[in-house]
Amino acid sequence: MGMQAQFHRRYRLAEEQIPFLLDGVPCTGRRGDTVMVAILTVAGELRSTEFTGEKRAGFCLIGACQDCYVLTAEGSRVRACTTLLRPGMEFITSILEAGGVR
Repeated sequence: MGMQAQFHRRYRLAEEQIPFLLDGVPCTGRRGDTVMVAILTVAGELRSTEFTGEKRAGFCLIGACQDCYVLTAEGSRVRACTTLLRPGMEFITSILEAGGVR
C-alpha cells in the first residue's frame, strides 16, 4: 500500500466518514463510496495478482471483468467497483498476506 493514491477526492467532502482497514491500517472513505473509490483514494492499487504480483486497480469499472476483486480479512472476495463501503470492513491487498486465494 505504499504508492500514492490513484484517486483524489474533489466532491462529496462533507459526506459522513466511513472507517475501514486496509492491510491493517485505519482509513476512511465517505458515505456512498464503493470499495474501489475508498481504497484508491488512499492507495495506488487494489491488490496484487496471485500469479505475477502485478498491481491491479480495476479495469471495466462496471462489475463485469472481476479485475477489481479485493480480499476481505475473513478471506472472501468482493468486487470493489460495485460493493458499497460499510463501516468496519477490512481488506488485504497482498495475496501472500492473505495466505493465498480462497
